[in-house]
Amino acid sequence: MAGEGVKFLIVGGAGVLIVLAGADVLRFGIGLGRFTSVTIATAAATVWTFVGNRHWSFRHREGAGTRAESVAFFVLNGIGLLIQYACIGVIDDVLGLSGRLWYTVALVLGIGLGTLFRFWSYRKWVWVAPEVRLARLRRGRHRKGRTVPVPPPPPAPAPRRDLAGHARRHGPG
Repeated sequence: MAGEGVKFLIVGGAGVLIVLAGADVLRFGIGLGRFTSVTIATAAATVWTFVGNRHWSFRHREGAGTRAESVAFFVLNGIGLLIQYACIGVIDDVLGLSGRLWYTVALVLGIGLGTLFRFWSYRKWVWVAPEVRLARLRRGRHRKGRTVPVPPPPPAPAPRRDLAGHARRHGPG
């Protein structure tokens, strides 16, 4: 999990920069609305993070297939965007704090909370560990009304042999 977490943070860090810089330029440079700006910037970051996470952070995990994996990823990112909207709304509308600084604070808070949700949800529903996927299949998950056939587990590796053909012991002594 630590390796995945580090890779996820690197890919996500670049995504955060895309959202922060993009939303700032769109909101204060071009003059788009607060939600429109963050939506466009988040959409751009989502494409970046999908590619980075699929092909680097979680490449060793099985996806549900390109279409299902993509749909789940983008739906979960939509939920993450709603978390960002909520933070913007609370800071701007509820607390009455506006301007570039408070917009950025709201974005950072929303991105932080959304990132926690995304990491958990990607691991649970998008890029599932192979052993979890196999366990789900063994429990008899159904697809299109039929039980999915479950392949048998791979055989245990044969013991290593030395030059004389004797099985070597694993570990010390």
